Amino acid sequence: MSFQAYLDNAEKQTGITPRAFLEQAAAKNLTKTAEIVTWLKTEHGLGHGHATAIARLVTKGPEFVAANHAGGVLHLDGLAARA
Repeated sequence: MSFQAYLDNAEKQTGITPRAFLEQAAAKNLTKTAEIVTWLKTEHGLGHGHATAIARLVTKGPEFVAANHAGGVLHLDGLAARA
C-alpha cells in the first residue's frame, strides 16, 4: 500500500484530512511517535499501520514524507479536493 493510500484510508475511516491531523497534533503539542500513535488509536480508532503513517507525517513533516515515501507528491487536503 502506498503512503498516500494510508492517508486516504485514514480519512475514509475518520472523515479527517491529513492536513487536519497535522493541525490537531500541533494543537495538542504532540511530537513523539508513540504519543501520536496512541492518540490516533484511542481517539480516532485507527489501526496501527494508519496511525504510524500519520505519526510519520507529523514527526517528519510533509516535505520529508513527499520526498522519501510518496514519489515527491503528497495530497494533504483530502479526497474531496482531488475529485
